[in-house]
Amino acid sequence: MTIFLMILGLVLLVAGAEALVRGASRLAAAFGISPLLIGLTVVAFGTSSPEMAVSVMSAYSGQADLAVGNVVGSNIFNVLFILGLSAAIAPLIVSRQLIRLDVPIMIGISVLLFLLVLDGNINRLDGVLLFGGIIAYTVFQIVQARREKRANAESEEAIEKPHTPLQWLTNIGFVVGGLVLLVLGSNWLVDGAVFIAQSLGVSELVIGLTIVAAGTSLPEVATSVIASIRGQRDIAVGNVVGSNIFNILCVLGLASLVSPESINVAASALRFDIPVMIVVALACLPIFFTGRVIARWEGFVFLAYYVVYTVYLILAATQNTALTTLNAALIWFVLPITVLTLLVMTVGSLRERNKTKAV
Repeated sequence: MTIFLMILGLVLLVAGAEALVRGASRLAAAFGISPLLIGLTVVAFGTSSPEMAVSVMSAYSGQADLAVGNVVGSNIFNVLFILGLSAAIAPLIVSRQLIRLDVPIMIGISVLLFLLVLDGNINRLDGVLLFGGIIAYTVFQIVQARREKRANAESEEAIEKPHTPLQWLTNIGFVVGGLVLLVLGSNWLVDGAVFIAQSLGVSELVIGLTIVAAGTSLPEVATSVIASIRGQRDIAVGNVVGSNIFNILCVLGLASLVSPESINVAASALRFDIPVMIVVALACLPIFFTGRVIARWEGFVFLAYYVVYTVYLILAATQNTALTTLNAALIWFVLPITVLTLLVMTVGSLRERNKTKAV
């Protein structure tokens, strides 16, 4: 019954997020918002609603590890798996705005989160700071969108705009119905995840980093993959970057505000998982910067890294002896090769740009 309710909870999360995104996207498009802004805000925030519902419910119920693990695991999953899968399907063109503004913001708030949790918890003051950040980010994006629209109104891609009262009510109904499904689904998913973690002796942090993180990221998977297939690459990439920003600022910020007490952060998350999240965010900058295209081979590399990360978590949770070998391989082979590859790509891209300017 527990497994059945978990599966049903995931279904409700996906259905709720789909309804929320559909309604919110149509309402936003009615105001002439660009596809990139829709991807960074409306779609990203909508598809991150499962993470918000799960983490807020977990924090309110006292499952701090599940709340933190869900956000950190989702951010890692978003970049390595979703962006990797989307790029493997079709190379992704990256907007200049993402390179200059949104990816650096994603990196900056990832580092900020690490600094905030050095004391071992996320308190209400931290929550106010984080939640204030998402308000400022959203306002800034709206202001930027209006400036772009005034500067080049003809370049805006308009989606069908609701005109009749019935269409407005229908889209608002999608939003409200989606939120109801998200709350209900998150309750069942959290309860089931906690029960399984306790039954198997696996920590809530590991469950949050894997099963729950992947499950609540299913709306992002569907949205980015479909957007990639349909050529809406601004939405595909913007969805991932915007979701990661939203997860840290809004989800953790709101979770810490509703939690009865400060959210404790596990030492293992501070030592390993949050640094991995920062490294993954940092890896986006040189990959996005080099040619402004995420190639298929880079997508497959991201997917391979997510497999390695998941295997590491499983081996660590089960205290498998193979963990020592994997650690050595990561430190002495995978990490140096990755850093060297990123450096070569960045230097090569800079040289090409300098040659182009010289010509």
